[in-house]
Amino acid sequence: MTRFLKQIFTWWHRQTVGTFLYTLFKGKYVGSDDLGNKYYINSKDRRWVIYKNYVESTQISSEWHLWIHFLTNNIPTNKKKFDWQITHQENLTGTVKAHQPEGSLSADSKKNMRKYETWKI
Repeated sequence: MTRFLKQIFTWWHRQTVGTFLYTLFKGKYVGSDDLGNKYYINSKDRRWVIYKNYVESTQISSEWHLWIHFLTNNIPTNKKKFDWQITHQENLTGTVKAHQPEGSLSADSKKNMRKYETWKI
């Protein structure tokens, strides 16, 4: 019930009612990515994404980004092409999991912050 109310009254939770109806009547399911986002297309080649949880554009992987912006017509697969590739992560800035380099105000370890360091000859 809560999920249904969020979908009706908030635009940042998955999709709006208009997008839901448009997807229901005009959308053709194309595929989904590793994060659970679903991708659709209509007969006029309009492309869109329905996010799994909340609307965050950095959740789209690079392969699906190419497809949704018409840079390729090939529908991406979720398999890795190379061993060195890692799975896609959304932008974690502003969250607890964000990168906190040594010396930043939010880091646990504090760095000795002198104005400059002299060269050693």
